[in-house]
Amino acid sequence: MGGRMVDFGGWDMPVQYPAGTIEEHLRTRTHAGLFDVSHMGEIDVRGPEAIAFVNRLTSNDVTRLVDGQAHYTALTTPQGTVIDDLLVYRLAGDHLFLVVNAGTTDKDWEWISSHHAAEDVELKNVSSDYCQIALQGPDAVAILQKLTDVPLSEIKYYHFTHGKVDGIDSIVSRTGYTGEDGFEVYAAPEHAEQLWNKFLDAGNFGAAGGVLPCGLAARNTLRLEAGMALYGHEIDENTTLLEANLGWICKLDKGDFIGREALAQQKAEGVKRKLIGFEVTDRGIARDDQGIVIDDQPVGKVTSGSPAPFLKKNIGLGYVPVAHANAGQELKIDVRGRLVGAQVVKTPFYKRAK
Repeated sequence: MGGRMVDFGGWDMPVQYPAGTIEEHLRTRTHAGLFDVSHMGEIDVRGPEAIAFVNRLTSNDVTRLVDGQAHYTALTTPQGTVIDDLLVYRLAGDHLFLVVNAGTTDKDWEWISSHHAAEDVELKNVSSDYCQIALQGPDAVAILQKLTDVPLSEIKYYHFTHGKVDGIDSIVSRTGYTGEDGFEVYAAPEHAEQLWNKFLDAGNFGAAGGVLPCGLAARNTLRLEAGMALYGHEIDENTTLLEANLGWICKLDKGDFIGREALAQQKAEGVKRKLIGFEVTDRGIARDDQGIVIDDQPVGKVTSGSPAPFLKKNIGLGYVPVAHANAGQELKIDVRGRLVGAQVVKTPFYKRAK
């Protein structure tokens, strides 16, 4: 389809298609965008102690999930930092399905396997058993409904069901990484091309306002506008969940889990630095890894920076000392030796109307 291909976590991925990143981004916000996210990793956890096992390894409370529900969580180190962020799907009381990042799948698998102690569970890396196609945007329900008898309007956000999509056995999940309503469809990989093409047909690809295939660049600008963390940027093994404003997936009252003690101590003492969102107020674009300067002193780095196509602003995320993390704080971004003005703002930068 004319995608400009790049290496991404060992996968050959389109960074953009001929319409370009800005148009892909805007079409997802206003109509629909289609993303091949089959590079994501999947890990199957089965057995009578599946919930207890995953609850011990992750920060959110797996015991609160019901069948057909998913949640966002993290694999944490003993220091409370992040090995990876992931989704946990509850298929049954003895069956969980973990969806992890492509570049960290092997690392996550090794971590999870090495922490398998006495629990009665069976672990399996099933990444090669699934393709994953994400349809995102306000037209996603109408487009997908043409291809399935599953009553999509009945699926709540962060819930899922099993059903047929274009006759193919699938998991249909109301989740995504764009800030829009939409679905992620999991199926056997030999059906990926069929599903992709049928989604394009059902979404009137090629027509004005029709669905557009989207690459990695639009996926990144969409999640940044929506204030969503990216592993290796906002979160990694040197940042804790509390520093990254992810206390909401850190359930300290659920019982013991890896990193709980360190996180509880950090919460009691208070974080020293914090992830902030900022808008650039001068001419210039903030980019990843550029310095953040306050009162002529370097205080941190930009973790993600980009133009925001829908908001028509230049925005970014980065860490600063907690004393400077309040909305309205003036910053400077070191853009190749030139100090460019910016201001801390509340995140998410963009929030869709319900």
